[in-house]
Amino acid sequence: MRRSEPVAVLDQALSTIAPYRRPDLEERLRQSGHRLRTDRVRVLVVGEFKQGKSLLVNGLVRAPVCPVFDDVATSVATVVGYAEKPTAALVRVVETAWDGEPAKLERVELPIEELATHIAETGNPGNKQGWRHAEIGIPRALLAGGLEIVDTPGVGGLHSTHGAATMAELPTADAVLFVSDASQEYTAPELEFLRQATKACPNVLCVLSKTDLYPEWERIADLDRGHLTAAGIDTELLAVSSALRVHGIRTGDDAADTESGFPVLISYLRDKVVSQADVLARRSTAHDVVAVTEQVATALLAEQTSYTNPEAAAHLIRELTEAKQHAAALKERSARWQHTLSDGVADLNADIDYDLRDRMRDIGREAEEEVNRAGDPRKIWDQLSGWVEQEVHAAVAANFLWAAQRARWLAGQVAEHFSGDQDLLPKITATSTDPLAQVHAMELRAGEPFGVGQKALSGLRGGYVGVLMFGMLGTIVGLSLINPFSIGAGLLLGAKGLTDERRRVYAKRQAEAKAAVRRYSDDVIFQAGKESRELLRRVQRDLRDFYIDRAEETNRSLKESLVKAEQSVRASKDEQQRRLTEIPQELARLAALHKQAMALLPGNAVEPRQLEAAT
Repeated sequence: MRRSEPVAVLDQALSTIAPYRRPDLEERLRQSGHRLRTDRVRVLVVGEFKQGKSLLVNGLVRAPVCPVFDDVATSVATVVGYAEKPTAALVRVVETAWDGEPAKLERVELPIEELATHIAETGNPGNKQGWRHAEIGIPRALLAGGLEIVDTPGVGGLHSTHGAATMAELPTADAVLFVSDASQEYTAPELEFLRQATKACPNVLCVLSKTDLYPEWERIADLDRGHLTAAGIDTELLAVSSALRVHGIRTGDDAADTESGFPVLISYLRDKVVSQADVLARRSTAHDVVAVTEQVATALLAEQTSYTNPEAAAHLIRELTEAKQHAAALKERSARWQHTLSDGVADLNADIDYDLRDRMRDIGREAEEEVNRAGDPRKIWDQLSGWVEQEVHAAVAANFLWAAQRARWLAGQVAEHFSGDQDLLPKITATSTDPLAQVHAMELRAGEPFGVGQKALSGLRGGYVGVLMFGMLGTIVGLSLINPFSIGAGLLLGAKGLTDERRRVYAKRQAEAKAAVRRYSDDVIFQAGKESRELLRRVQRDLRDFYIDRAEETNRSLKESLVKAEQSVRASKDEQQRRLTEIPQELARLAALHKQAMALLPGNAVEPRQLEAAT
């Protein structure tokens, strides 16, 4: 990305407005520069496990940076970015702030060849070591502009805890590469994931991998495109072969490299992902610089008007006073945008909480029905608990994804009510930590045992009662206590006693299993609900602080314009002449800066306003 040009414009803007002593405007420009220097273009590589995601990342960067195994999946996300020399590190959270954000991260550097033992299932099953992600830096032109490629965990596939965590990351991505190999057409979970991804991310590309292994890959590609069309998913599908890519790189065979499909994929990343992110960065920079120059020019134009047209000075002062009062009103709690924000967050909290509870209720209902059908829940507990946990993770991820989408929609409404311009938006931080990290796993309490001894005792108790009762009745008609009738009755009552006892024990176990599901559900609702509320509070704070700062900037600019206009009325002739000579020069410098900012955008997307009209 051509980030050097916007950075140069920001540096020029800082030096240009320095004499005017506006620390608020200088801070705005510094924050814009910080975003330019630190923001990355994030591309998530997602898909079911063993689909060739890691090999695809290696093919993109032309280096074996992500470990690849035939029978072992990745358990830790791997972020591949630019570095002047190859580096590798593991990162995990060691301290969390009160709002759920990571307050302290531990970063452990290590040789790249040792990374595999920590990010694969063999050395770190289920990510027991607790790594947040791995970082790899390599010197590649594709990555030099700030592109980051994230190889997501493949353990358990999309319908798993890792898949749910991947879904929750979608709002932070600039693009998603959805990888599925050519062994079969898309499955229902894959299509559902794609449907969610296209709602949360601006760029989603389907990649059909391993075409070298399956001669029928073209038929599978056509079937996949048909599924995408039928599902209403508007995205492209590209076919690639990582094996051909590796062969082409090793042998220098350009034809094999072209046939692999990777050049087309790289062109997509450059043209539709990196370039679009560059346009957004330039638009944001231009917007900030234009706004700052116009605010500084406001005071100069007011002062110039008062000198050149004294008759209009009184009218100008009235207009500036009214505009200043309007800007001051934007900071008050009674402002329309403040009401929109507070009411919107309250509505969002209620909707998100209801959505989460509704999803959890459906999962709990299905789990209880399965417990009732199973008889003894202990026999199916491992499968049932695994299914419930997967469904819960998927439900929580979908809930957070919806919350992020609604938060962005709310930001647009607030921007509209603040200035009528939905482009005046801060960067919305709609990410969250894993809310289920604090949730205990589902556990079925030991309960009452029902082994061979307990079964024998239950049968013996029922049999004893049957033999005794019918044996006593037999003695009335002259039979012995132990006779065929009493023995038969004993066997029947013994079997009945055993059956009743089994039903009682199983019913108790079912009740314990349902209680375990409810405890888990309540814990999830508590933790996930808290995290969603924190997410919305962060959004509310970000929006509130951003627009209050914008209102304060405008208010201060109008206040200085008003002071300049009032001072000009009382200025001496010599002072007026000196300022009439200086002001056009200052306006010309601001106009040149304004023009530089507009040049950042193709087609001059920022319309010229009062500054260029005045100069």
